[in-house]
Amino acid sequence: MGICNQDAIKQLQSLMENVNEQQKITFQNMHQGYPTETLARFLKARDWNVAKAHKMIIDCLQWRVENEIDNVLSKPIPVDVYKAVRDSQLIGMSGYSKEGLPVIAVGVGLSTFDKASDKYYVQSHIQMNEYRDRVVLPTASKKQGRYIGTCVKVLDMTGLKISALNQLRLLTAISTIDDLNYPEKTDTYYIVNVPYVFSACWKVVKPLLQERTRKKVQVLQGCGKEELLKVMDYQSLPHFCRKEGSGSSKHRVAGDTENCFSFDSSFHQQLYNFIKQQAVVMQTISPIRQGSFYVDLPEPDPDDAKIAKTIESELHKLEIQNGSMNGVAVNGH
Repeated sequence: MGICNQDAIKQLQSLMENVNEQQKITFQNMHQGYPTETLARFLKARDWNVAKAHKMIIDCLQWRVENEIDNVLSKPIPVDVYKAVRDSQLIGMSGYSKEGLPVIAVGVGLSTFDKASDKYYVQSHIQMNEYRDRVVLPTASKKQGRYIGTCVKVLDMTGLKISALNQLRLLTAISTIDDLNYPEKTDTYYIVNVPYVFSACWKVVKPLLQERTRKKVQVLQGCGKEELLKVMDYQSLPHFCRKEGSGSSKHRVAGDTENCFSFDSSFHQQLYNFIKQQAVVMQTISPIRQGSFYVDLPEPDPDDAKIAKTIESELHKLEIQNGSMNGVAVNGH
């Protein structure tokens, strides 16, 4: 880290001394013993501009206080609703990279977001973020004997359809929550099982991304198995990367390979049980209702809005070109 960056951190540390008590408490929950590294993330997200990073982190702390984010891990989603969310918002953790970073798998193409209300998808997403930051990453740091503050994401585009346009508003809102409140948490995005519809959108979206984001994205051939085995062991490969042509599936996996998207996966069982245990603890302090959590969907950042509009425009073009008004998959075959 350069001298200028160290000076920026010191300036931001000085400004942070003026936050109120509620903001101090929620900041402690955020940094989990790594305040300097946390400030560096916000500075990096604002190109090391201290004033902009300070505004960003204060806005984030206020968002956490107003929406009681510190308590989100003690507010379980009813189990039937949670199972429905897991069936339609395909995300999970498959293991760790060789450097000790958590590997997060996302089934982008087959996520439908149509089995629960938006608020539960948002709640579940925030709960996963908080569990990652308060449990998974601190545990990984302890195991590695050094700070682990980011993860690796493998995005499966199998089944991506033109009808993905229907989920664009919710996906943009979730992305904005991440951008504003959980910046710089992903080290690399590996994109696999790429159909034509993704390639067409990527061509127009890539120039709109900031350089530091573009550098994080790697589009791999096929299921990406060979390339991914350079950064993780076989047992940490997501199920959709295990063999060529296997694709992503909501429930179908070969042999004893675990589907990390499933409610029954070890990760989701640990996460849901953790939330239930925290709810029991909180009940002894202050009774709460199951699922009693709601976050207003934020207005997208202008840059994010521009990207979403570009994707929307490109999908409309593809829809016209393919005469596919019913959301037929475009797989380039």
